[in-house]
Amino acid sequence: MPKKTIIVALGGNAITGRDEEGNIPQQFENTRRSMVGVIGLLKMGYNMVITHGNGPQVGNALIRVEESRHLVPELPLGIIVGDLEGGMGYMIEQCLQNKMHDLGVQRQVATLLTQVLVDPHDPSIKNPTKFVGPFFHKEDVDELVRERGWIMKEDRGRGWRRVVPSPRPLSIVPREIIRHLVDMGIIVIAAGGGGVPVYKDERGWLEGVDAVIDKDLASAVLGKEIGAQQLLILTGVDKVAIGFGTPQQKNLDSLTVSEARRYLEAGEFPGGSMGPKIQAAIDFLEGGGEEVFITSIENAMEALQGNSGTRIIKEA
Repeated sequence: MPKKTIIVALGGNAITGRDEEGNIPQQFENTRRSMVGVIGLLKMGYNMVITHGNGPQVGNALIRVEESRHLVPELPLGIIVGDLEGGMGYMIEQCLQNKMHDLGVQRQVATLLTQVLVDPHDPSIKNPTKFVGPFFHKEDVDELVRERGWIMKEDRGRGWRRVVPSPRPLSIVPREIIRHLVDMGIIVIAAGGGGVPVYKDERGWLEGVDAVIDKDLASAVLGKEIGAQQLLILTGVDKVAIGFGTPQQKNLDSLTVSEARRYLEAGEFPGGSMGPKIQAAIDFLEGGGEEVFITSIENAMEALQGNSGTRIIKEA
């Protein structure tokens, strides 16, 4: 029997904790800790692709760009995402290799820079909503808009920030390479931060887009295109909940696609948190996947064994 293929989508808290500075030693320590569940899945015999978020890291990189723009040329967002795919992939790859070494797991690991195809006419291109980078004072906004062509919006009363598009991913450019590596039993780290967004111009050339892609939505597309059976989304909570943060909060052990869609349309899963994860689960299952699990990093193994997390399936 062929091995099952699983997409493991690491949330941002896998590498940078919410209350941490986010320095490199901290990121390595968090990454080592997040690999414990991954090792357990490998020992169960899974073929695997690991994806990861990069929200805190992109924010820090944009601050560096802002602070040094008078000294060195600015970096566009696509290059920053590509740089982080390499740097964060290196951390995940090395931490996983060291854990496998200690436990005697004999598998190869490869990090792959991943371009992700988007529609240049995606509605988010004209109406960007994804906050990125540092905060600015209101009196600086007009100059930033005029000189840099940015779109600026107020972020929950904390200050003004740049907003960029977050188009839906359509296809993973190196999907056949990833599928081939996975079929060989190689663990692939891909689509970091959702991958680098690109589109095809009238010549058929790939060109970058100054945007970011949701990591979970990209993970679902990747899973569909390589024929993965399972998607494991690791985040900061143990289970999906409705009425989250209220006295009526109800944690969910399982969901069907129709239930997930109904709750999503009812506004139970906000766009900035659980919403994209639920949409990714729906997309993955409707694209041929068998199961989706959403849980915390610590409970990855327990979720697949039915002892934790929220399991999402097509229909009961």
